Amino acid sequence: MNNERVYKIIFASVYPLYIKKAERKGRTKAEVDEIIFWLTGYNKQTLHKQINNKSDFKSFFDQAPQINPNVSKITGVICGYRVEEIEDKLMQKIRYLDKLVDELAKGKPMEKILRN
Repeated sequence: MNNERVYKIIFASVYPLYIKKAERKGRTKAEVDEIIFWLTGYNKQTLHKQINNKSDFKSFFDQAPQINPNVSKITGVICGYRVEEIEDKLMQKIRYLDKLVDELAKGKPMEKILRN
């Protein structure tokens, strides 16, 4: 897989897909946002600024206020890869987000998703 292509994907183009995936399973946009806030340290205003600026994944994660210190507790397989074993740190952050949204869509309680 060409990681550079993934890094250039505009976050704003994927964000509605995360929401759609969650809503299809009875979850909410607010829960998707809470996951993003937890993972990246963004808040409502700074997240929407990233969306409005059409930031790509690289910029989105490079400019994140603070990656949550508990990300090491995120484990499991997403897209055929164990997230805890991904060596490319940026790709790992992208897959962390995919994994958390996946857990949300599978009905996991928020306190477990947010590793509380």
